[in-house]
Amino acid sequence: MHSCPETQSDWPETWYSQLPSRPPVFANHRQHPQTWGQTPSISYKSLQTYGPVMSLKLGSVSTVVISSSETAKEVLHRNDQACSGRTVRDAVRAHNHHESSVAWIPASDQWQKIRKICSMQIFSVQRLEASQSLRRKVVQELLDHVEECCGRGCAVNIGGAAFTASLNLLSNTIFSINLAHHDSNFSQEFKNIGWGVMEGIGRPNFVDYFPAFRLIDPQASSARDDVLDALLNLTKENDNEWSCSDIKHLLLDLFVAGTDTPSTTVEWAMAELLCNPEKMVKAQREIREVLGNDGIVQESDISKLTYLQSIVKETFRLHPPGPLLIPHRAEIDVEICGFTIPKNSQILVNAWAIGRDPSTWSNPNAFVPERFLECDIGVKGRDFELIPFGAGRRICPALPSLQEKSEIMTLLKRQER
Repeated sequence: MHSCPETQSDWPETWYSQLPSRPPVFANHRQHPQTWGQTPSISYKSLQTYGPVMSLKLGSVSTVVISSSETAKEVLHRNDQACSGRTVRDAVRAHNHHESSVAWIPASDQWQKIRKICSMQIFSVQRLEASQSLRRKVVQELLDHVEECCGRGCAVNIGGAAFTASLNLLSNTIFSINLAHHDSNFSQEFKNIGWGVMEGIGRPNFVDYFPAFRLIDPQASSARDDVLDALLNLTKENDNEWSCSDIKHLLLDLFVAGTDTPSTTVEWAMAELLCNPEKMVKAQREIREVLGNDGIVQESDISKLTYLQSIVKETFRLHPPGPLLIPHRAEIDVEICGFTIPKNSQILVNAWAIGRDPSTWSNPNAFVPERFLECDIGVKGRDFELIPFGAGRRICPALPSLQEKSEIMTLLKRQER
């Protein structure tokens, strides 16, 4: 096994023949990451003539882009452990967030401890069942808000309403209280903060690709018996292995990702249904048959609503929460589809391109929920044709808590009246 040189100029000549193909246009200095625009996932997809595994040189950082379900399976399943590292964006290093964030720390003992806390204290079946009445109240508040807007003849801001509901669903799980109200500006302010964090992390940064410049910082980027009780109790029980600082970093992860993903998915789903009214009618008919005309929306009904579940899957396929998964890093030299990926290479999995791959999906750019009625493909990381939340050991730990279906079901039920 070769040791990986730090820069491409130090690589032996044999590395070049082992790496995936690379578009010559990226040798041009004008193709710095800052010039890719707001949709790098689409830019990467446009380069598919170079195959499902493509190598790029981003500054001094060697990068491999994965754009098919089969190659994603190679990375996230067959070579899961070897590719489980993280390439940490410079913006994530603010307040040392990368040292405590479940999304960004290495797959270490500390990471396993945080994952265990998430699964046992936050997203366990018992914890979610215990807070179900609180979530039901939040969904009812969403319904009341929509009805109030309709009564006044006002347009409903689906994105804003869904974000407020998502924020309160999460805050009730953790704090047992609402953090926002539909008639206040707090949720929009919180959304702006969350978007600011995600944009800071996602925006290409000069020092991410030229680490030698990090010291001078050229972009100035460094400027009740509820879950909180359970987390605070851990600080007393584990001999300082779990601190208040760890709790703050975990809550940042939860609130930034846990509010934007559900609300954005609801907004995209409703937008697609409004553009495809025959599919909205079909979804409403299913809800009416299961719940009746005046039935109360219950989480337990979701398993019976197969078409609604197909709508959510189709929305994730066309509009994944993050078009590119959080960057992985090769922990060792690893072979992917016959190519050797050197240790410390950045690995980007293009979930957006995989969801629109014409070799996997017929009519890939069309909104067709019916395609999921004919197959068992899900979003839990076992089917690599659809991986909006990743797969393998770095899969999103919050999957059990996703509430998009409840919110969409509520909005569709009200839309029918």
